[in-house]
Amino acid sequence: MDFGFTPADDSFRAEVRDWLAAHVPHAADRRSWERTLGADGWIGLGWPRGGFGNRTGTLTQQVAWAEEYARSGAPGRSGHIGENLLAPTLLAHGSHEQQARFLPPIAAGDELWCQGYSEPGAGSDLAGIRTRAEPAADGRSYRVTGQKIWTSLAHEADWCFVLARTDPESRRHHGLTFLLLPMDQPGRVEVRPIRQLTGTSDFNEVFFDGAHARAEHVVGAEGDGWRVAMSLLGFERGVSTLAQQIGFAAELARVVRTAVENGAADDPVVRERLVRLWAELRTMRWNALRTLGGSGGPGAPSVAKLLWAGWHQRLGEAAVQVRGAAAGVGPADWSPASPYELDDAQHLFLFSRADTIYGGSDQIQRTIIAERVLGLPRQPKG
Repeated sequence: MDFGFTPADDSFRAEVRDWLAAHVPHAADRRSWERTLGADGWIGLGWPRGGFGNRTGTLTQQVAWAEEYARSGAPGRSGHIGENLLAPTLLAHGSHEQQARFLPPIAAGDELWCQGYSEPGAGSDLAGIRTRAEPAADGRSYRVTGQKIWTSLAHEADWCFVLARTDPESRRHHGLTFLLLPMDQPGRVEVRPIRQLTGTSDFNEVFFDGAHARAEHVVGAEGDGWRVAMSLLGFERGVSTLAQQIGFAAELARVVRTAVENGAADDPVVRERLVRLWAELRTMRWNALRTLGGSGGPGAPSVAKLLWAGWHQRLGEAAVQVRGAAAGVGPADWSPASPYELDDAQHLFLFSRADTIYGGSDQIQRTIIAERVLGLPRQPKG
């Protein structure tokens, strides 16, 4: 596919840039920002036009939106999980009633979602989950009991899509069901933030103690959760990858600027490292565009994850390398009476330690490539 931008795309990009320039300086909290995006139809550009309150855009226009959004310095998206993961899954597997109930509030920025997949002892090995969903006697609901972990933005979410085991005798990927569950259930749903090395808490533990999910909110059918869950993971890496790379480019630019200003770039080893990072980032962009054009193959998401996760970690290491000894100390005006704030380089280094684990560890991605692409013998499961 020739992934070029047309004059119509350029006009669309200019419209996006103007809108962001007018609205980003006035952005408030993240939930209010989602509603601002929804009010002008910017949520769900990749969905079909079906009365959900969204604009529609071609693939190249979606790329333009994602890139300009990243360049604008707009707030991080709280609605990403609902817009880019759940919505395509409902469009592919949900009933008309489910689409009519859940897509308009996502498009309006009114309802936020989190993803209930990983569990203690069953993170990257998703088929090993133990959270149970027991059908009620009247067949109208399920009672969900169990624990999820590393749940992004659960502390902000209104709803969670949960993969749970509805057949207690089943093993591995059999007997799983994909449920939509409201988070506002005091005493039945508890969210505990996980404090990270950076001092922030974007991830959470979520405990379900007999939480209710309605039977009509099963996506697909009971026992069909594995197929639905795998379909959702296929939506996880797409246009948003290109927006992520815009953020990476900004981080790399800051590292290069620091190296030039403090003289670290005079070292030929440092220069070679920075040039290599730049070249690898350009390669990732073209690989992402090629994948969006339909040339990626079944292992493309795993290849992309391996590429960017390792690259981002190496960037974090370069960020502290070019700072030298200064990277290991706090600000000059720090005192025990005030909290310690990480600078950009320190935050990048510490946060990127997790890149090769979350979203599917490097080990899991290599196993997927080995088994599903190269046809090597499957790894034995315990």
